[in-house]
Order: sequence, then C-alpha cells, then structure tokens
Amino acid sequence: MHLSGAHGSQEPDDGERITVAVEVLGLLADRTRLTLLRRLGEGEADVTTLAESCAATRTSVSQHLARLRLAGLVTTRKEGRRVIYRLEHGHLRRLVEEALSVADHQIGHLPAHD
Repeated sequence: MHLSGAHGSQEPDDGERITVAVEVLGLLADRTRLTLLRRLGEGEADVTTLAESCAATRTSVSQHLARLRLAGLVTTRKEGRRVIYRLEHGHLRRLVEEALSVADHQIGHLPAHD
C-alpha cells in the first residue's frame, strides 16, 4: 500500500479520499505505530531511539517503520550508517495529536472504578 499517490495534481473524488483516509487510520490503529508516529512528531529519530521510546525491539520497530514508509507516511535520510526517520508532513502529526486528545476526553469521561 502506498498512500502518497493520492497527492496527484487532480482533486481526488470523495470516495477516493474516504478510502485513503481509512487506510491511514488503519495504520494508526496499532499501538506501536501510533507510538512511533507520536515520537516522530517531536522530531527525527533513528531506529534505536524509536525502539527505546516505544519499548519495542529494533526488529519490530523496523517492520512497523517499513509499513509506514511504504504507505508514504514517513521518509528517511542517511546520516553515515544510520537511517533517520521523519514524518512526511505535519498533517500526520496533528492527526496523531487529535487522536490522543480524543482519548484524553474518553478517559476523562470513564466512570471511576471501586
């Protein structure tokens, strides 16, 4: 899946927009990927840094980053032998922030457990 093709010069129709949005939200519907995207919203990072920030193995993080990269949501650059990841655009950072804000509201409305 490569979502960045939706950035063509033509305006996508509403059905296409919905389809791509569902694919993006599907990628965000994973704890590790959402944590990675939240961390990348703070700035660029390499796999080791990202693995530490989400308490996952480097192998797992690399696999999740590969999916995000194939979808066009993150990009990479080389710094010596290290691969540095960053969000493709600020819209994604805001989307992650909004999802977490919704979670904050949901948690705030949960009944207290005895």
